Amino acid sequence: MTRTRGLLVVGLMVVLAVITAVLGHQVPKSSSSSSPSPPSAALPSDAHGGEHSGALGEADGLVPNGVTVFDDTIPAVAKLDPDLLQALRRAASAAEHDGVTFYVNSGWRSKAYQNQLLRQAVATYGSANEAARWVATAATSPHVTGDAVDLGRSDATAWLSRHGADYGLCQIYRNEAWHYELRTSAIARGCPPMYADPTEDPRMQQ
Repeated sequence: MTRTRGLLVVGLMVVLAVITAVLGHQVPKSSSSSSPSPPSAALPSDAHGGEHSGALGEADGLVPNGVTVFDDTIPAVAKLDPDLLQALRRAASAAEHDGVTFYVNSGWRSKAYQNQLLRQAVATYGSANEAARWVATAATSPHVTGDAVDLGRSDATAWLSRHGADYGLCQIYRNEAWHYELRTSAIARGCPPMYADPTEDPRMQQ
């Protein structure tokens, strides 16, 4: 009887050991399947570089720190409309006598860059309608055609608010003190009235 009982105990221990081993191997497998890596399709579109296979860079119009209107090696400057760029450089040369430098925050942009900015604006402001007050589509943006520049530092925009019309350089939107475009008629007649924001601009309704 004692021997039989001992064999039963040993048998139960073996069975328990086998069960424990099997369960031990299954735990990692089930835990890894419960939290799979997210598929690339679930990532935001900006993580894929928008319309590019890689990240956007200077070739798309991104501007490094410290760029001025005289930096021909930067596409955001070099690809501006030649008449706009000439007017900016004439004004910048005059402003330098007052200790003011025209730094460029943004100029020409690729369509991919403009689309990325628009997606970011929608995410920031919560709707396409609100984003349109700040960022145009690639089809309507004057940045994509090289007809607009955003200048950094308030001393430059303050200088242009006083003297810009003399060079045909006008602020277009009241909510964007940094955004300037060329209006050659302003040299004789002054800059036209500003729109409150881009949604009032007929060009943005195309």
